[in-house]
Amino acid sequence: MSGKLEIIDIHAGIEDKKILNGVNLVIRKGELHVLMGPNASGKSTLAHVIMGNPRYKIYKGDICIDGESILDLAPNERAAKGLFLAFQYPLDIDGVNYFKFLWNVYSKLYRLRNPGKEPDIMEFKKKFDDILEKLKFDSAVSSRYLNVGFSGGERKRAEVLQLLVLDPQYIILDEPDTGLDIDSLKIVADAINTIRSPDRAILLITHYQRVLNYIVPDRVHIMIDGKIEVSGDYTLAQEIEKKGYEWILEKVR
Repeated sequence: MSGKLEIIDIHAGIEDKKILNGVNLVIRKGELHVLMGPNASGKSTLAHVIMGNPRYKIYKGDICIDGESILDLAPNERAAKGLFLAFQYPLDIDGVNYFKFLWNVYSKLYRLRNPGKEPDIMEFKKKFDDILEKLKFDSAVSSRYLNVGFSGGERKRAEVLQLLVLDPQYIILDEPDTGLDIDSLKIVADAINTIRSPDRAILLITHYQRVLNYIVPDRVHIMIDGKIEVSGDYTLAQEIEKKGYEWILEKVR
């Protein structure tokens, strides 16, 4: 299936502070791109801007899915278009049952994507249970509150679980390796490799190269001061691991 996510000359910021300074990026279905860069370079800001976080202001540029602008769409409408953001620091919400939360989100997206049809909760439950097993999650998670008492690894796997259940086509993973031990990292990496398909485009944002020991991207991009300055294949990430970002900073400043 053809299709692509396009970020076109995006300039954006928050609270009158400009952070993104002309970001251009195209990710086609079937591709997994990695975005790296020093702290405060604008990586997570880009993720929030793509998803439509209202705290961020876009000064210039466009974001398109399959050739159509999504700038005027609310976050839930972007999700209905197939967009998904896995947060760097997933929130915990006391009193909100995890299974019921996910069923509610799934139901709303299902109705938006399939007008006039209703989701089947038994089909959803089977899908949910199958994914729990794949991620090596204890089935008791379905009765727990959303992320409450979850370890760092559990929070990340919970984000991947949501992703697999909701089945989006355009996926942004904001530092899915943050705070993971090696076993949890392997589980999350295996899940990301599982979702790679000709029908999905994936942007994986990371600060470290270690997750790329288990995931081989199609393209690697380096963001400096709110702009993608260098792009390449997997070897670029290996070069960053050896040299750090200083050589790129010297080149662009």
